[in-house]
Amino acid sequence: MTEITARLYRTGGTPRGRGASHNAAVNLAATRQLAARALAPLGLMALIFVLSAQPDLDSGFGLLDLILRKLAHATEYLLLTLLWAWALRPVTRMNVAAAAMISLLYAISDEYHQTFVEGRHGTSVDVLVDAIGVAIALALLRYHRTIGSVAGSTGTGRVRD
Repeated sequence: MTEITARLYRTGGTPRGRGASHNAAVNLAATRQLAARALAPLGLMALIFVLSAQPDLDSGFGLLDLILRKLAHATEYLLLTLLWAWALRPVTRMNVAAAAMISLLYAISDEYHQTFVEGRHGTSVDVLVDAIGVAIALALLRYHRTIGSVAGSTGTGRVRD
């Protein structure tokens, strides 16, 4: 997190003693940072879309195949939630909630997309598995935040005063 962004967090979004031109520069910097960071979760979303467009991903291993695909579902959305939380962190304090919402909405749209792919079908069970991945990501983020506050870390490698 840049010093300017950290200052914005501490002051509630307006740097003290600074003019409108400074606010515009800070907003532009935060927007550029968001655009750069958003490439990672958007790339994962594109990969999920491409995989969902495949007519058949069955490997022929029966129950093992089913278990591996469900684990892949949960892992994809766990990672997507973590990436969105990271991407949105410089621009909002609600980054974790926003990341969860984006991921869950994308899970629903992904299953809907699969209803149009021959050989595939969207299911609410898969949305539930995706939601489990999102929930695990939320738990990891909460655990990370809790450990950081207990240890006195700000997440930047520096200890709070």
